[in-house]
Amino acid sequence: MKKEPLHSCPELIDYINDIGFLPLLHMGIPGWSAEEAVDEDCRYTRLPDGGWEWPLWKWKSSILQESGCAYGKFLGSKAAFISREWWPDFYNYRRSVYPYPEERSIEEAILDTLKTEGSLTTRELRAACGFTGPKMRSRFDTYLTRLEMGGYIVTKDFIYPHDRHGREYGWGWSLLTTPENLFGRETCPPGRTPSESRARILARLRKILPDVPEKIYDSLLK
Repeated sequence: MKKEPLHSCPELIDYINDIGFLPLLHMGIPGWSAEEAVDEDCRYTRLPDGGWEWPLWKWKSSILQESGCAYGKFLGSKAAFISREWWPDFYNYRRSVYPYPEERSIEEAILDTLKTEGSLTTRELRAACGFTGPKMRSRFDTYLTRLEMGGYIVTKDFIYPHDRHGREYGWGWSLLTTPENLFGRETCPPGRTPSESRARILARLRKILPDVPEKIYDSLLK
């Protein structure tokens, strides 16, 4: 993994393309995250006035637009980047683990809505699917996470609200879509069986995380 800290968005894009699989934030494996790969100046900083600065967070949109990688809750239900090179195998294997949602299920309704609209922010998709009542957000997010883990939904971009001066603020909303819509249907299947894709991903994880116990690889592939 990266030994010298990264200082810019282009450097992080190159690193994602090189490593293939990279969580956004620390998820228990030392050094294996974008958060740990960047210099301290690029990490979250709380300001004296109560505001915050977090260059890494702001880079997410540029990374998606410029690298063509996939982003979503892919690894242990946590957000991660997957390079375009490795996305087809991830897509191929995970869809065998998470079968297409059952007919007339809530998850099918979520996917059908997203396919019809092309792309929607998380809050727009939640409203379109009728999850507007009290405590509905966490329930809806559970369905979204499962669909992302299965490779059915990816983040296309991030949308930020603007204040009256036209300045962006807040954490932003994920603009969701399907991988077929984002990458094109022909770029998703790799021409291998799911078990062959799993073997390739496992070999890659062993290479980039050589000191990790075998059970960790298995947990990441679930």
